[in-house]
Amino acid sequence: MENFIFQNPTKLVFGKGMIARLGELIPAGKRVMVTFGGGSVRRNGVYDEVCAALAGRDTVEFWGIEPNPSIETLREAIALGKEREVDFLLAVGGGSVIDGTKLIAAGLLYDGDAWELVRKGASQRTVPLGTVLTIPATGSEMNNGAVISRRETKEKYPFYGNYPLFSILDPEKTFTLPQRQVACGLADTFVHVMEQYMTVAGQSRVMDRWAEGILQTLVEIAPEIRKNQHDYDLMADFMLSATMGLNGFIAMGVAQDWATHMIGHELTALHGLTHGATLAIVLPGTLRVLSAQKGDKLLQYGERVWGITTGERDERIRLAIERTEGFFRSLGLSTRLSEEGIGEETIAEIERRFDARGARYGEARNVDGAMARRILEACR
Repeated sequence: MENFIFQNPTKLVFGKGMIARLGELIPAGKRVMVTFGGGSVRRNGVYDEVCAALAGRDTVEFWGIEPNPSIETLREAIALGKEREVDFLLAVGGGSVIDGTKLIAAGLLYDGDAWELVRKGASQRTVPLGTVLTIPATGSEMNNGAVISRRETKEKYPFYGNYPLFSILDPEKTFTLPQRQVACGLADTFVHVMEQYMTVAGQSRVMDRWAEGILQTLVEIAPEIRKNQHDYDLMADFMLSATMGLNGFIAMGVAQDWATHMIGHELTALHGLTHGATLAIVLPGTLRVLSAQKGDKLLQYGERVWGITTGERDERIRLAIERTEGFFRSLGLSTRLSEEGIGEETIAEIERRFDARGARYGEARNVDGAMARRILEACR
C-alpha cells in the first residue's frame, strides 16, 4: 500500500425530512446564495422545503447552472455574489450544480476571471458551502472536485476547491428523477469505483473489498431500481453508493486510473453527451485495450463481482469485460460510439487534444494521445 494522507471534513446529513435541518447547519448571520439548476426542484418539493428551512435568512437565488456547468454561466453567478456580498453558498441539485458552486465559491474571492482558476486546476481560498443533493451520481457532495466547461472553445477541465461543510441526502427526493438520469448516475458511480479499483492487484485487501462491495451493490440494486424507483431503501443504497464511491474512502493507498474519465470529458465537451453516458461507452474499450496490463485485477473483479470462476485466464477476462458492458446496456445506455453517431473526426480531435497537453493518464501513465485513439477505436 502506498503512503497517503486522508481527511474528509464533510458532514453527511442523511434521510427523510433532513432538509429541515438547514437552519441549524448554516451559521447565523450569513448572507446565503442558493444555487439551482433548472426547475425540477420546484416540481419535486425541494425548493419549498429549502425556502421553509431558510425562512428569515438573508438569501439570494441564482438559477440556471446547466449540466456540465459552463464558465459563461458561473461568471454571472460570481458577479451577482460579489454584488450582494455573499459569504455562504448552498448548492441545491445534482453534481453539476454542486460542481459549479465550488467554482463560484472560489471565484467570489478572486479578482480575475474564474476561468484562470480552472486552468490552474485548484484554489483553496473559497467561500464556505453546503449542499442539498437531488441526483446521486458524481459524489461531488462529499469531495473537493469539480469539472467545469467552456462552451465557446468546447473545453472541459477538472477543478479542485474545498469540501462542502455539509451535504443533505434525502432518498425520497430521487423518486421522480427521469429513468435515463438514474441510469447515467448508476453508470457514473460504477465507473468512479472502477477508476480507483481496476488498476494493480494486491495493493490493499481493505480497499479492494470496499470497492467490490459498492460494485456488487450497484449490480444488485440496478434492475430493482428500474422496476421500482420509489423504493426508499433501494434509492438510499444508490445515494450512499454514489457518495462513498468518490469521497476518498476507497482510494487510500492505492493506484488510480482516470483515463476513462478524461476521454469521457472530451466526448462531453465535443458532443454534449451526459457524463455517465460517455463512461458507459469508454470503460469497456479501456478494459479491452488494457486487458493485459489489468489482467490480474480483471480476474479478481470477474470472480468477486460477476462470479466468473471457471475457464482459461483469457476467457475469464473476456467474460468480465462482456459482463461490464452488458451491465451498462441493461441500464438502457449506449456502449458504442457508433450508436451516438461519433466517428473518426472525434477520435482524431481527442488524440490531438491529448497530445497538445502532453496527457498521460492511467495507473501506468501510458494513456497518451495514441492510446486514447486505440481505446476509442475499441469503442466503435
